[in-house]
Amino acid sequence: MAEIQSIKNRFGIIGNSPALNYAIQVAIQVAATDLSVLIVGESGVGKESFSQIIHALSTRKHNAFIAVNCGAIPEGTIDSELFGHEKGSFTGAVDSRKGYFETVSGGTIFLDEIGEMPLGTQARLLRVLETGEFIRVGSSKVQKTDVRVIAATNKDLYNATQNGKFREDLYYRLSTVPIRVPALKDRKEDINLLFRKFVVDFAERYKTTPVQLDDEAKNMLINYSWPGNVRELKNIAEQLSVLSTNQVITATDLHRFLPEKNINRLPVLAHSQQQNGEFNNEREILYKLFFDMKKDVTELKKMFLEILKNPSLAGSAANFTTESLQNDYTLNGNDYAAPVLSTASQTAGLPMNAQPGTQPVILSHKDDIHDHEEVEESLNIMDKERELIIKALKKHRGKRKDASLDLGISERTLYRKLKEYDIDE
Repeated sequence: MAEIQSIKNRFGIIGNSPALNYAIQVAIQVAATDLSVLIVGESGVGKESFSQIIHALSTRKHNAFIAVNCGAIPEGTIDSELFGHEKGSFTGAVDSRKGYFETVSGGTIFLDEIGEMPLGTQARLLRVLETGEFIRVGSSKVQKTDVRVIAATNKDLYNATQNGKFREDLYYRLSTVPIRVPALKDRKEDINLLFRKFVVDFAERYKTTPVQLDDEAKNMLINYSWPGNVRELKNIAEQLSVLSTNQVITATDLHRFLPEKNINRLPVLAHSQQQNGEFNNEREILYKLFFDMKKDVTELKKMFLEILKNPSLAGSAANFTTESLQNDYTLNGNDYAAPVLSTASQTAGLPMNAQPGTQPVILSHKDDIHDHEEVEESLNIMDKERELIIKALKKHRGKRKDASLDLGISERTLYRKLKEYDIDE
């Protein structure tokens, strides 16, 4: 622990969480070797500090150390930056140039954002790691280098290999020794320590008195998600030190400096959503209605055809009343138009005492429907939706409020649908 504390003091690392201490311990142990190291962690956790620890404790500490952000170099020039180029090898190459792997030979190169490296450059890097050889852009001469590579990423490189965005062989070659730097949200016990360190530093810089947090503000600071990690915490501490008019920061004061979209990432239920598991929007209601209508219409078709083939079945068909069919088209307390029943039932041999409007529609001529023919109705959702809206408006004599209640949608949504389907009231 004494060695770890010494390293923290030397490189300005604040915190005592077990995950952080373990990452530092691994860096100390691997520093004396020449193994490649892959540092993994979210953006802003301080991955570069670990690369400096490894270099400073290695046998290469007296040689050059260079940090290269692979994501900041354009794809067309990254090969030249890393491996150099010959004069005239591409437009603008007016002179020969040494790359980082040549100039840092004997030292350490830190490749940050390694996941952003193009696939072609990854192949060149793999050759350096395996054989220590590279070729300048525009040259055919093989050169040697002795460079230790430390890489870092905030991406899941293994998933990138599965998606073909990162070479699998390079991934395993780089991750000989992985070091995982914990995110700030996973070391909550260190948040107040870091905040106090930052506000004291900024107070010295700006010649002011360090701000303090009350208990409620401390709890808010600890429970915040910190997507930007230590970098974001440092920015908040600086903003409070410069912009706050109060010496003691309350939760209300702190709330103004935290990004609103990150304070609560839980999904919020819309006002119109229901809590009892019923359908929560008009589209779902219409889907349910259309599928039920399709099923019932199909059943009615089959029944009609059977009656036409065998008129003696008409008596049992009379049991289907308007009331029973209407119940099938009631959804969430809203009544929808049920099939209209005809008075032509007697022509198909139905009982004489059957009341008009209480029997299924029976076609008067058998020739109207052929045994092999099925009638297909439109299943276009927009057409059905438009048809229902028109029926509801007619039913309620153009009163939007009543029609929207009947349809199970808001009056505002109904108004939008009228415009969308160009329906004249």
